[in-house]
Amino acid sequence: MGSWSNLTRVYSGCMVNFNLRLPDDLHAAIKAAAERDGRSAHGQMLWYLRRAVEASDTPDRPDRDPAVPAPLRGSGHPPRH
Repeated sequence: MGSWSNLTRVYSGCMVNFNLRLPDDLHAAIKAAAERDGRSAHGQMLWYLRRAVEASDTPDRPDRDPAVPAPLRGSGHPPRH
């Protein structure tokens, strides 16, 4: 994983607008973590994403299963492959 300073740096370049739907419980958890860590919810999500991307050198899960997204709870839809 990159150094801690890489995870907390302020990004000043161009940013892409990306809409993301979150389950209510995940959104609440992100907001709570952001408040605890002194970040905005947006900043907290960027921090999580950067940390995950920098920590991963493979798209596979640690047990080598393909990284297939899980269905959203209560969505009624199976995962897309």
